[in-house]
Amino acid sequence: MKLSDLEVYTEAMGNGQIVWEIVMKWDYFQKDTVGKQYVKAADSIASNISEGYGRFHFADAKNFYYYSRGSLSETFTWTEKALQRNFITQQEYDNLTAKLSILGKKLNNFIKKTGN
Repeated sequence: MKLSDLEVYTEAMGNGQIVWEIVMKWDYFQKDTVGKQYVKAADSIASNISEGYGRFHFADAKNFYYYSRGSLSETFTWTEKALQRNFITQQEYDNLTAKLSILGKKLNNFIKKTGN
């Protein structure tokens, strides 16, 4: 199975793209303060899945999947901050947090199945 066949990975990639498209509309100060960290957190979800998937040992792979889950949590925080600071609309917030919640459930299931 290829990495691109993993639903959890493709959804993480899609969510990273959504965050990128949102942040690209912001002004310089918003991008420099919140935007950079927001994009890095969202992109780290998929990149850690990718790095874990490339590991030989299940325990090593699982560790990167845990990092991915941490990046997912951080992405929720930056989404909340973006809403509080009026960088995103309530609709963007609702849409993205719904997608992130679904991804979180899939990521947890993926972690549970790793090594079994």
